[in-house]
Amino acid sequence: MTFSIHGLAVARGIAIGRAVLVASSRVDVAHYFIEPEQVTAEVARIAQARDAVIEEIRRLHQNMPKDAPPELAALLDVHLMLLQDEMLANDVKHWIKDRLYNAEWALTSQLEIVARQFDEMEDPYLRERKGDLEQVVERLLRSMKGLPSAMPTPSAVKRPGSTRQQDLLLDDHLDVPLVLVAHDLSPADMLQFKQSVFAGFVTDVGGKTSHTAIVARSLDIPAVVGARNASHLVKQDDWVIIDGDAGVMIVDPSPIILAEYGFKQRQAQVERERLSRLRHTPAVTLDGQKVELLANIEMPEDSPAALAVGAVGVGLFRSEFLFMGREGQLPDEEEQYQAYRRAVEGMKGLPVTIRTVDIGADKPLDRQAKDEAHLNPALGLRAIRWSLADPAMFLTQLRAILRAAAHGQVHLLIPMLAHGREIRQTLALLDHARVQLDNRGLAYGPLKIGAMIEVPAAALSVKLFLRYFDFLSIGTNDLIQYTLAIDRADELVAHLYDPLHPAVLRLVADTISESVAQGKGVSVCGEMAGDPALTRLLLGLGLRSFSMHPTQILAVKQEILRADTQRLKVWAQSVLESDEPANLINT
Repeated sequence: MTFSIHGLAVARGIAIGRAVLVASSRVDVAHYFIEPEQVTAEVARIAQARDAVIEEIRRLHQNMPKDAPPELAALLDVHLMLLQDEMLANDVKHWIKDRLYNAEWALTSQLEIVARQFDEMEDPYLRERKGDLEQVVERLLRSMKGLPSAMPTPSAVKRPGSTRQQDLLLDDHLDVPLVLVAHDLSPADMLQFKQSVFAGFVTDVGGKTSHTAIVARSLDIPAVVGARNASHLVKQDDWVIIDGDAGVMIVDPSPIILAEYGFKQRQAQVERERLSRLRHTPAVTLDGQKVELLANIEMPEDSPAALAVGAVGVGLFRSEFLFMGREGQLPDEEEQYQAYRRAVEGMKGLPVTIRTVDIGADKPLDRQAKDEAHLNPALGLRAIRWSLADPAMFLTQLRAILRAAAHGQVHLLIPMLAHGREIRQTLALLDHARVQLDNRGLAYGPLKIGAMIEVPAAALSVKLFLRYFDFLSIGTNDLIQYTLAIDRADELVAHLYDPLHPAVLRLVADTISESVAQGKGVSVCGEMAGDPALTRLLLGLGLRSFSMHPTQILAVKQEILRADTQRLKVWAQSVLESDEPANLINT
């Protein structure tokens, strides 16, 4: 019987094949008390398992194929940092020594405590990092029990040889593609996935910013995450279709549905090949308007992917990724400088916009911050507020960015500004960082300085901002959230998160208009920039600089090449004046 399972669309495309199930890999844990004389042995068991898993991940890292996406290496590094975190290790020892828990019980007890801290984080990316910690603990438990990895290897997968009507429709039933269905996939699993026979995957858990989603987009693999009970509803060897565009998995499709999706799959492949030919085509509209297409990146190693799709620079380097998973051990100036320098040199002379750390009360970096109570972390000490509250940390980052600017074009971007005094404090600290470098005799380069427009107060104060900054970057994700008072990570109100709300569009339009009028640069770096359905609208509003995930650039470029901005300008104004802008987008 045909049925569908709905999840989140995180990586576009269609995958058709047989289901290969990875059974829920949660390891059964025994709970018992030990004798005091057994403490040393239990602690040693934890240490031995940790060393074994560290060695396993390092081996995966060393044997990583050259064409593996940089996201995989970065995520494996996160797992290594968690494994090597002495604070986590000491907390586990506490349960063994003080409570006399056995090693497995101690490990899972500490996991529960830290997992709750992740659940309380407002930021969706960091909240989903709980999954990384769970996978690390799971690997430790499996090592302690002598169990193999939960991820099937290509040699372990037996291809079906059925002669059902669906097989005959594919015309190659002896070499049918396989689709992975799992509760979750770790970065190490994803590395094996890259080297395996799987054409796509579905997971029960995960969100649009989970590691599985990030890697799926980088690999351009059809994927659906957050499909809840998919791994329980699907049987081994079932025929399944992954519709990565709609976020749906169809199980046991009828021949008619299978034929329809086979046609869609072939169309998508033709479209992908056609888009790839646009890589070196300048992004110029039909009426001769040049448009700048930039990439959003998280790590220095993402630069090649940006260049590969023809990005003309980096519009957003999220520097907070360098600060994550370190349990209070912030990266020092030299480490940050080397990371920024790699990103700058990796872009081969093209501009790189580095956003100062966007982290704070909802993204705690030390135990003290974790213990603080926040009624509403989204409105608390985050982004530039957090940086200004810790000038020493902020100066360290500013010096590192200034030094990296000696190696290429660097733009500095400040997040979540809302007050004039915050602007003046930030610029004063930047001047102080220059003086510190002068006193140390260290070279640094010039910076263009920009501000993010991501709270309504900033959008309504755009004239003030333009007096101080060289350019503005509209962070639509947060701007929508704060304008509509919607937590986009809360599934109960997520349906109200609307980029086409008249108020949101007015704030975006006024910011673009005023920036253009004053001859200042303005870009959009949120999800709106990477949505081809909104490209015409943004062009009509006067936007000429888009920054997005590299995998979205070519689809947006195609829309630009087909656009006439003079005609779109009139249409965009009608959209702005409409009570229901969404009704006009597809006209």
